[in-house]
Amino acid sequence: MFVPPPQSRPPQNVSFPGGMTSILLDTSNTVGHPSGPEYQLAVGEGIYYLQDDLHLATPPPHPSEHHTANPNPLATAPRPPTTGVKLSLSCMNPRKPPPLYNIATSGSTRSNLATSTIKESEKESRSSHETSSDGLTAHLANASAVKTPVFGEDNALLAPAIGKDSAKRKKPKTSIIKSNSSFISRVMPHEAMTKRIQEHTTDGLFVFANINRAFQWLDLSPNNESKAQHVIKILFTKAHMLCHDINSFTKGSNYLDIIMGASTADIMWFEAFSQKYARINKNAVINPSPIYQIKWLPGSENLFLAAHMDGTLIVYDKERDDATFVPEESPSLVSHSKGSEKDHRPLLVNKSVNSRNQKSNPVASWKISNHRINDFAFSPDSRHLAVVTEDGFLHIIDYLNEQCVVFSPSPKKYPIIITNPNNRVTDIYPSYYGAFLCVCWSPDGKYILTGGQDDLVSIWSLTERRLVARCPGHHSWVSSVAFDPWRCDDRNYRFGSVGEDRRLLLWDFNAAMLHRPKAVRSSPPRRGCSPIFFVSGRTLTTDGDSYRCGKEATTRFRSNSNLTTADSVDGEGMVEHPVESRTRTAELPPVMSKIIDEDPMSWLGFEEDYIITACAHGHIRLWSRPQEGMNSSQVDLRS
Repeated sequence: MFVPPPQSRPPQNVSFPGGMTSILLDTSNTVGHPSGPEYQLAVGEGIYYLQDDLHLATPPPHPSEHHTANPNPLATAPRPPTTGVKLSLSCMNPRKPPPLYNIATSGSTRSNLATSTIKESEKESRSSHETSSDGLTAHLANASAVKTPVFGEDNALLAPAIGKDSAKRKKPKTSIIKSNSSFISRVMPHEAMTKRIQEHTTDGLFVFANINRAFQWLDLSPNNESKAQHVIKILFTKAHMLCHDINSFTKGSNYLDIIMGASTADIMWFEAFSQKYARINKNAVINPSPIYQIKWLPGSENLFLAAHMDGTLIVYDKERDDATFVPEESPSLVSHSKGSEKDHRPLLVNKSVNSRNQKSNPVASWKISNHRINDFAFSPDSRHLAVVTEDGFLHIIDYLNEQCVVFSPSPKKYPIIITNPNNRVTDIYPSYYGAFLCVCWSPDGKYILTGGQDDLVSIWSLTERRLVARCPGHHSWVSSVAFDPWRCDDRNYRFGSVGEDRRLLLWDFNAAMLHRPKAVRSSPPRRGCSPIFFVSGRTLTTDGDSYRCGKEATTRFRSNSNLTTADSVDGEGMVEHPVESRTRTAELPPVMSKIIDEDPMSWLGFEEDYIITACAHGHIRLWSRPQEGMNSSQVDLRS
């Protein structure tokens, strides 16, 4: 059931002599500390209290903007892209989740897409590929010995230059405070900015937030008494920053790399401590489409991935110049409505990371869809990429090698790695209805969460290659999902979600809770409800141990099929999963559901001491965790 989000609070109108009116917008942030039952979250482990309620100032429109509001809510005229308030968090000395929720129980700490399976009940025996508690030490030693892969490391043209200054962190050249660029309207540093940065403790929390055409750097450390006062505030002329990310690989006590994507398609590389910046894709020379999501590539100092609203994923280098981009490969991408015979085509490479032309941006360019990319997330082992699009599909991509990975549906089989220039998508999963809006991975890489316009949070198991459960509870679109790593192990998981219904929902689940409905076990698979391999224009389906390949294959295969690796001999398989009926899929109820704001929610994050939420109109709320549930092992770890 869809419930439209509530109307935003109108700005105040002030009357002047002569009948003239003027709209007043906030010019400074405010912080409050409300109390009462309505500002508490009751969960099994205790009560979360609202500690700080920070309201970001909404900047007035720039005089050069001539946007006329359309009072018709059903109008189809194009509107400027917006994403609500998003946060990027940085702690110079972060503490990892305590052993109670990390490695004290059996299981892997890294994603293993091919070998781990999930039990449906505690009576079921574990797969031989899963790590037992007796072998945990050896497993962790082997996992730590595996080098984290880096995108493009095999291309010598992308290797950093070797010289006397190669060990120094490079910074942008232009001072943002002294800039006379028309792209930036105004920069407002705090009068004691240098002092505040120097007094910031290593375990304090820096927060970067966007709201309309403003971008703010905040200090939300517990001992900071001036949380409402920004460290620096940047106002852009026409651009609205839609997304941003901090490079955790290069951050240090005197260096903080931030990348931002704008509604004008511009990308801004900002080094916070030196207040210097550089623009990438300036004047949309590479791609004119707005950037809806942007993230640094794991383990990379210079490379980041931007999702443009035209369905293109582009890898940029922060230090390379821009040049007019002409695709090196330009195959056609056919768009079909969901439910047609071929809804999707594989990832199309307009420029490969292995290209010999790496003198300028982009480093790589991939066309994944004709629809907007709403979100993407890297797996914990940095080997796979989960992408959700406006047409309601979850794509799993092996982005490192630009290869196709064909997984066997049987947990006893290993994947086939196949180099194929026409197919780099491993799986495509559809939503129940509408678009997917957000995605994230579990800390161990076994599960993927998605939320979207079907008002549902969906749990996907990449090891079993199926939909594990749907999570009803929201009354409108789900805008953000996230796991709580401080309450997760290899069997039990805590995650949360927020949506346009203003609600925060918390969920607990483990494999024993997720029983498949009896109808799935007793009845044969329904026609059209099984995975399908597209192989060179043909349809490959299987039934049990057999398979059939032809233009019109009539048999279907189940998720527990014994299809062997030899069956996928064509080397061009891509699994496009069907829409599962709600009557055939397990449902998981939330452990907590509460309206926590007056406006639609836009962001959710979990920290060691807080749950942090943000709404579309500027409220950032810090919910302190319950202290009475802390055990002795956690106290010893934090002391």
